[in-house]
Amino acid sequence: MRKMKIEAWFLTDKGLRRDSNQDSCLVNTEKGFFTVADGMGGHSGGEVASSIAVSTVDEVLSDPEAAQRSPREVILKAYETASQRIYDKAAYENTALAGMGTTMVLAYVRGQSIYVANVGDSRCYMFKKPYLWQITEDHSLVNEQIRAGLLSEDQARAMVGRNVITRSVGYEREVHPDIIERHMQPGEIYILCSDGLTSMVPDERIGEILDGHPPERIARLCIEQALAHGGDDNVTVVVLHVLADSN
Repeated sequence: MRKMKIEAWFLTDKGLRRDSNQDSCLVNTEKGFFTVADGMGGHSGGEVASSIAVSTVDEVLSDPEAAQRSPREVILKAYETASQRIYDKAAYENTALAGMGTTMVLAYVRGQSIYVANVGDSRCYMFKKPYLWQITEDHSLVNEQIRAGLLSEDQARAMVGRNVITRSVGYEREVHPDIIERHMQPGEIYILCSDGLTSMVPDERIGEILDGHPPERIARLCIEQALAHGGDDNVTVVVLHVLADSN
């Protein structure tokens, strides 16, 4: 089986209106997994939740046994374990953290396939010149109303409270991630990001950045755009560039 090589870049910024950065991210090109988590809950709860989430992913997917199990099984275990740890920490160790949770979008590369998982409204996009596709579906109140035909996309952009999510990691002990498998092609670019990007920068502008610049500049340019449009939230961007492995 022909393997793919992944180049990766990432950047995070607390934005212009937040005192701390409650986003966490993880990049492991050697083992082929990448994660962005956007925490929520109290003064420090979000930071704690997102940190637990990404450290759990690192632990579960780095386990030597992970390579012997199906990617879906490993991803599901990572989400389930992270959700249990976050919930239990707030319930039994530190009740001041009650209600904390996190979004989490994850990409896991196996051979020629990429497995994308998501809970919440952090997103994964795929870009193949000149088109941009949103792979994940937001678990948010706004998206549910769009799907039900109650809101248009334009109305959703102007809606107050558009960041209310309907599914998160750790708010409840059980979690149900969406998991999507894609066959990768050389030249594709994948972006994992928190809603600090997508709530500030339209998809059309993100596509223009991807179409007009080399992969190594994309994370920086996306964050600069988020800040230029107000920087209301923490913003994190992970960029993956797919290449054919010559080895």
